[in-house]
Amino acid sequence: MTRFYDYKVFIMLLWLTEYLLQFYNGFNVFQYLTLRAVLSILTAFLISLLLGPLMIQRLIYHQIGQSVRNDGPQSHLAKAGTPTMGGTLIIIAIVISTLLWANLNNRFIWLVTLVTTLFALIGFIDDYRKITYGNSKGLAARHKFLAQSLVGFIAAYVLYTTAQTPAELHLIVPFFKQVGVDLGLWFILLTYLVIVGSSNAVNLTDGLDGLAIMPTVLVGGALGIFAYVSGNSIFASYLGIPNVVGAGEVLIFCAAIVGAGLGFLWFNTYPAQVFMGDVGALALGAALGTVAVIVRQELVLVIMGGVFVMETVSVVLQVASFKLTGRRIFRMAPIHHHFELKGWPEPRVIVRFWIISVVLVLIGLATLKIR
Repeated sequence: MTRFYDYKVFIMLLWLTEYLLQFYNGFNVFQYLTLRAVLSILTAFLISLLLGPLMIQRLIYHQIGQSVRNDGPQSHLAKAGTPTMGGTLIIIAIVISTLLWANLNNRFIWLVTLVTTLFALIGFIDDYRKITYGNSKGLAARHKFLAQSLVGFIAAYVLYTTAQTPAELHLIVPFFKQVGVDLGLWFILLTYLVIVGSSNAVNLTDGLDGLAIMPTVLVGGALGIFAYVSGNSIFASYLGIPNVVGAGEVLIFCAAIVGAGLGFLWFNTYPAQVFMGDVGALALGAALGTVAVIVRQELVLVIMGGVFVMETVSVVLQVASFKLTGRRIFRMAPIHHHFELKGWPEPRVIVRFWIISVVLVLIGLATLKIR
């Protein structure tokens, strides 16, 4: 009889199914990546759904409420005091589900989980300061950016030094077969920009009930598909994308994002019972950026995350225009506030931005075949 410790050490449920294989071959189905991805979605979803009410009650009890910008839309003033830092629930669900179903011998799983957790910690400190001092500014921008930069550069350096094939350091151009740019050391800079930029982009988008979490779910799920095919040498060769050994396991992490995000949306949908706060937005953005780098689809992330890009660009343009000309391009930035001030009801803004995200994600997925 094969002893259980002769197997690779995974962890918890996956490890248990490995052990039970010696008694019943049917447990072999748990070795399939697709099944574990489904289980990861369901696990994260149930954790979010079951723990959500308890967390909301605790946030209310400790008076951990949202501070609203004084210069924002007047309709948002009623949201003051709504429980925030609900993103903690998302991160807990993602981490637990990943630990349960992923192969923890995989370097990518550890990296993306640690990056997500560290960015969540930065967001937690930011949210805590907002609550403690009763304003919407939180952690000083330079301190937040410094912390993000430190984590981003470390992650970039780790990915660069642990790359096993030249393809892992190439910038892949969508819609073109075998078109890639060898980045060399520039890979570190690009990775840093993608992780930190994505983190802040999702944070800027998180201004309306459910606005940020649904695009995150959509993009996270699509990146999971890229991870699956990139980690499979046959699929990667057929589709003309880099075969990144071990990237397939990142599907489990992406599935956890989908499940946790949908569970959180149950409470975050309009009118929101809880906001994710920076603890969720910064972490989820960094997670998407890290996964995109791992599967070598940074440019596709720009397409699929077009809503995040649009929100960020609107802020940049607004600030630049006001400093250079003294005039504002939009009634208010980020751009979702512009549409609110034009008279769009909040649910209309949210749903239309979701629709845009669906279309952009489909375009991103089309790059797998249209080359």
